[in-house]
Amino acid sequence: MPPSVPSLPRRVARILRTSLFAQVACALVLGIVVGKLWPDAATQFQPLGDGFTRLIKTIISPLVFCVVVVGIAKAGDLKAFGRIGLKALVWFEVASTVALLIGLLAANIVQPGSGMNVDPSQLDPSAVDAQTGGGSLPSTTEFVLNALPQSFIGAFAENELLQVLILACLVGAALLHLGHTKVPKVLPAVEQAQEIIFAIVGFIMRLAPIAVFGAMASLIGQYGLGVIETYAKLIILCYVAAALFLVLLGVALKAVTGLSLWKFVRYIREEMLLALGTASTESVMPRVMQKLRRAGARDDAVGLVLPTGYSFNLDGASLYLSIGTLFIAQAVGVDLSLSQQITVVLVLMLTSKGMAGIPGSAFLALSATASSLGAIPAGAVALLLGVDRIMDSMRVVTNLLGNCVAVFAVSRWEGALDADRAKKVLDGAIVPTEGDDEIVPVVPEADGGKGESSATKAPGADAPVAPVAADPDGGLAAVPAQPAKEPAQEAD
Repeated sequence: MPPSVPSLPRRVARILRTSLFAQVACALVLGIVVGKLWPDAATQFQPLGDGFTRLIKTIISPLVFCVVVVGIAKAGDLKAFGRIGLKALVWFEVASTVALLIGLLAANIVQPGSGMNVDPSQLDPSAVDAQTGGGSLPSTTEFVLNALPQSFIGAFAENELLQVLILACLVGAALLHLGHTKVPKVLPAVEQAQEIIFAIVGFIMRLAPIAVFGAMASLIGQYGLGVIETYAKLIILCYVAAALFLVLLGVALKAVTGLSLWKFVRYIREEMLLALGTASTESVMPRVMQKLRRAGARDDAVGLVLPTGYSFNLDGASLYLSIGTLFIAQAVGVDLSLSQQITVVLVLMLTSKGMAGIPGSAFLALSATASSLGAIPAGAVALLLGVDRIMDSMRVVTNLLGNCVAVFAVSRWEGALDADRAKKVLDGAIVPTEGDDEIVPVVPEADGGKGESSATKAPGADAPVAPVAADPDGGLAAVPAQPAKEPAQEAD
């Protein structure tokens, strides 16, 4: 007798109960509706998104520290770690420069600010100061000094990722120097701490739909949908330019690693939606690190490249800054020459490196660029106040994918990427388990079954591990382990 097919409402309820992607997508739509219908009340939901981001930030620094220390200690080669860092910086600089050039080219062709005829004297420069808190971007010297920790605990307390990276490199190098015989309990303790942190990430991620709802409702309630009509030309240009840049990223990823960017986007679709809803790449950093490791990237490459990219590889921000600078100039009737536009690129190449973690950093970078040119009134930056929050979605997606592509590319160059495993994970041929970083082959049944996996035995384990099968909605569902009639094979 054929099995009964669940009714549509039951299937929908099951998807909403088991799929984080579906939950976040529904929360996103619900937030937009609430923000549109009850704008005054919707602005009160912002603490939901802020609270979630704060919870995630509490574990980012210890997670990065553990991943980097374990990566260096297990790789056993500090020189290789240095090569990974150098190659990552080269990739970041090239990618950011390409993003800046695409932005300038797009703004010159489309002219998003032409015809606005804005009188700079009517703009209020104090509005920009209110947005940035009167802060300023650090100089190159200050940026380098700020990357050096003043105390071990302070780097973690202040969530300074670059300082944590340096401390992790020092600890990892010390473990290599001393060897496991002198400090046999340190590395296992760090590995166990890492597993605890990933478990905490899983707990916090259950709150993701609530965070997305609160952040989106507050955004729509505060700015409304009318701002999209006012700045439609600029918004569309930024998103189209970002799409073009992502296409180029996809081509580069395919050429270097043979992997598909589109399949990777499907692989991290829950994290993408969460980043869109909260307008923060930090909110998904722990989960993305975990997924990159499960997709075949080695610990030391993930631990170094991804956190460093959060400070050095702001592709989306670079794209937005170049378009925004020309938009402001065109809006106030200033025609920038080729030499001035080259100056814009050079200034933004420097200012964009010190943006991470600074409130109103985009406005500070735009103000610094305007001041360096001497042709654009600094107060004209206020033209972007109404649209800046709308651009967050473009920036976070482009920054996130740019950093992930960098992890795969640098890992491939350094021989730290299991390309076969990565392809199988992105194709859905194998599904990483939630409990560890082992992978379970998906073996179709002889009768054309549903792709359930056979029981596997994790390396070093004494008993078979319950396999994991892919749900139709993209989630992970445990399959009860069956008694094996013959020794189980190790996963790839």
